[in-house]
Amino acid sequence: MLNFLNFMRESVSCFHAANNISSILLKNGFKQLEENNYWQLEYGHKYFIKRNDSAIVAFKIPAKKTLHGLNITSSHLDSPTFKIKPNSLLTDGKYLRLNTEAYGKTILNTWLDRPLSIAGRVLINNNNVVKTNLLYVDKDLLIIPNVAPHLMPNVAKGKEYNLQVDMLPLLGIEGSLDLKSIIAKELKVDPETILDYELVLVNRQRARLGGYNDELVFSPQLDDLACAYTTLMGFINDSDNFNFYVAFDNEEVGSQTRQGASSTYLSLIIDRILEKLNYTIEEKGILLANSFMLSCDNAHALNPNHQEVYDLNNKPYLGNGVVLKYNANQKYTTDALSAAYVNLLAKKAKINLQPYVNRSDIPGGSTLGALLLSQVAIHSADIGLPQLSMHSSLEICASKDLADMINLIKTFYASNLKISDDRDLELI
Repeated sequence: MLNFLNFMRESVSCFHAANNISSILLKNGFKQLEENNYWQLEYGHKYFIKRNDSAIVAFKIPAKKTLHGLNITSSHLDSPTFKIKPNSLLTDGKYLRLNTEAYGKTILNTWLDRPLSIAGRVLINNNNVVKTNLLYVDKDLLIIPNVAPHLMPNVAKGKEYNLQVDMLPLLGIEGSLDLKSIIAKELKVDPETILDYELVLVNRQRARLGGYNDELVFSPQLDDLACAYTTLMGFINDSDNFNFYVAFDNEEVGSQTRQGASSTYLSLIIDRILEKLNYTIEEKGILLANSFMLSCDNAHALNPNHQEVYDLNNKPYLGNGVVLKYNANQKYTTDALSAAYVNLLAKKAKINLQPYVNRSDIPGGSTLGALLLSQVAIHSADIGLPQLSMHSSLEICASKDLADMINLIKTFYASNLKISDDRDLELI
């Protein structure tokens, strides 16, 4: 659990998360490949590719050629937050604020009246070579102040917040402070060498255990770094199967980027791998027909204060196991066949599964699985960890469910799917 908490504490932005995952992969014998170079691949070896410093595809090639199929887990590294705009400093001569815009759909009032900081990447001109630097200002740097109910009575009852008015963070008072100077001081560079940046607000209350028996986890960005971490822990275990670990960026804003699930990122990598390993078109077709993906993104646990917004029968609980998600309109990829396979895996892993379906009159959300299948058409199911306060600046899950997820993923990567007539399946 300490390793998970440290991962969450250090993954303050999608760029930091990708960097942390890369470090774990390198320590476990994976070799990093560059997309713009020729690849030399060998059977029995392990590799990964990073795109945009915010998305990763890692894979293990079995010891010999196989048609058993690919085992793929997909998750995402971005979370709802606020992104800092260019020319961000706002001042009236007394107060200094930063100009921001929302990234994804966050619960606005959860960002108020709490210490915040900034994190992300900064692009530096180093003798006409553009270098990327990770930045996290490890300091209570910012705060978004509420208005007292004496001045605005509806604040105490809950008001509608305006992104351009209510949600701008306070940086300081008076002085000549500016964001570029802060960045330059933190990175120990000349402010004039800073070309650009992608920085977001960070909740300074980092991951910790909660509840009397430490049965809960309180942390920012559990959606979806908890799945990114647990699938990684299952992935790095030894197995001689054709296994893929995928973590995308930009899921919270639609995935329509070169590092998002709607891109050709994964499909092109699979094509390059199979060509290097001398798979024919027919062998590729057989391989993909036997492949399976677990689309891993967190699910809504039952909120005890608002049971009315959940389905009558399908209410996942914290601490009661991994969630298997269904949707009649295909916002999730699960169908009866893929659900049957996940149930077989869960029995083998000796963990509990919980079904989740939206209440019929509440559309609910979606995730990247269905988007990814438009690029790589294989059997798939959507799973996730049950959590509370999704899209809040601080989210809640159960420590037991993290362990169950890792066990399920280990079992998945150690198994193979055999499909007959595209309808009968076998766990091998």
